[in-house]
Amino acid sequence: MNKIEHIGIAVGSLADAIPVYEALLNTTCYKTEEVASEKVATAFFQVGPNKIELLESTDPEGVIAKYIAKKGEGLHHIAFEVNDILAEMERLRAAGFVLLNEQPKQGADNKLVCFVHPKGTHGVLVELCQERP
Repeated sequence: MNKIEHIGIAVGSLADAIPVYEALLNTTCYKTEEVASEKVATAFFQVGPNKIELLESTDPEGVIAKYIAKKGEGLHHIAFEVNDILAEMERLRAAGFVLLNEQPKQGADNKLVCFVHPKGTHGVLVELCQERP
């Protein structure tokens, strides 16, 4: 793993959260995007070398909606940049981690992504991210 790629934060409303994070981080949201396969709308902020991703559910039955109903708004996941997502997935499987995806899938911000089950990471949902060519 190369670095923390971004920190994902579950929010009830991007319209409400974007101005709060723009004020907090003293920067503007540089990108919004819907990821239909994940039933989320996202908003990204760049803060120095770091990124923050806000996630709003686009479906009341979506993962983010269920997360907020159970735990409330807040930290959802930490994403790590990797050079070769397939190799990293195989390494983690061999080390005993449970992956939530059999194959990488298209994520936001032009990334291939895979999630590691939080039961194996002391309650933290971990996302692997590889830049698409």
